[in-house]
Amino acid sequence: MEQTGGATVKMDQEFEDMDSKGRWQKLYSEIRNQSHECSYKVAKYPENRNRNRYRDVSPFDHSRVKLESTENDYINASLVLMEDAQRSYILTQGPLRNTCGHFWLMIWEQKTKAVIMLNRVIEKGSEKCAQYWPTAEEREMAFRDTRFLVTLLSEDTKSYYTTRALQLQNINTGEKREIYHFHYTTWPDFGVPESPASFLNFLFKVRESGALGTDHGPSVVHCSAGIGRSGTFSLVDTCLVLMDKRKEPLSVDIKNILLKMRKYRMGLIQTPEQLRFSYMAVLEGAKFIMGDSSVQNRWRELSEEDQEPSLGSPPSSEPQSRCPPERYNGTQRGGQQAETEDYRQDCKVPTLSSCKQEQELDGSTTHKRRREDSISKSGNTKTPQGKSRTTDSERKRKR
Repeated sequence: MEQTGGATVKMDQEFEDMDSKGRWQKLYSEIRNQSHECSYKVAKYPENRNRNRYRDVSPFDHSRVKLESTENDYINASLVLMEDAQRSYILTQGPLRNTCGHFWLMIWEQKTKAVIMLNRVIEKGSEKCAQYWPTAEEREMAFRDTRFLVTLLSEDTKSYYTTRALQLQNINTGEKREIYHFHYTTWPDFGVPESPASFLNFLFKVRESGALGTDHGPSVVHCSAGIGRSGTFSLVDTCLVLMDKRKEPLSVDIKNILLKMRKYRMGLIQTPEQLRFSYMAVLEGAKFIMGDSSVQNRWRELSEEDQEPSLGSPPSSEPQSRCPPERYNGTQRGGQQAETEDYRQDCKVPTLSSCKQEQELDGSTTHKRRREDSISKSGNTKTPQGKSRTTDSERKRKR
């Protein structure tokens, strides 16, 4: 215990050193320049253009998830296999209105047990994801193109996340499965959660369901593009799994793990701030992994999950963003956002060589962010959550 405690102290010191010297920008640039991106020809086929939310975020050909029961097997989703951690994730974009049926077909075929959603349907006035699950008012949605019926069984709303139990029914066979839906509702696009305590509390809720384990197919993780927030979630979870397996925190090289993950899906982790937050969350999570069971209760307390959701948080569904379940995929213009804008901050449309001219968001200032609101050892320094969420919702995203 003393040895592992010393390891976490050393990790904490290294983090403080990175902060004080403003090295997050440099580390992020190193990761970006060392990432080898593979071909993504299928994503650029003309018939697939309206299945991509952003024209510069494409799944690699070698790791893309293939639909099995449709004439066109394409969906903007990547299978990320972290063999050492015995973890597999499907990182995907937020479904377009014309790909909701594809989304549920993928979940069925991959035997997925949980969907982890890290974005809101509407963010900063823009549609980031179609409403692909039923609300409490309607209870069910039918997707006739891929022949699935989704029913809302239960919904539990916390201050910054909502958990749902959904029933997915294959209309052709009548078979039914229960799917967990974990929805983080206060994580800003290109930003980070309010604190590692809140994030880790959410992550361990997902873990406790068993949906991330090997008894099920890969969990589906998505945000808007499926690379920034989704990459952060998957990176932290993988690092903590490896720490638990090895019982040696210093043996887990976060940078190299991220580089491995980037071989499966381009552009994972979108900003130096997200990279810094990932390190911070791993450092905080390591305390629990290495035997300090009390930190989990502190995460719960700091996250204030039982408070009422902030009034600044929009409802989970918006009328203009609903999936049209009566239509066949690709036959209507629900995917009109596709091929109209770029998403990635770290580079233009990637090539196989490099992304040397990439630009970052707020890279020069991320190391200045205060850290005391997020480390549970202090136990009493935390920005009021409602205030933070209101600020996030009012702040315009930098493009």
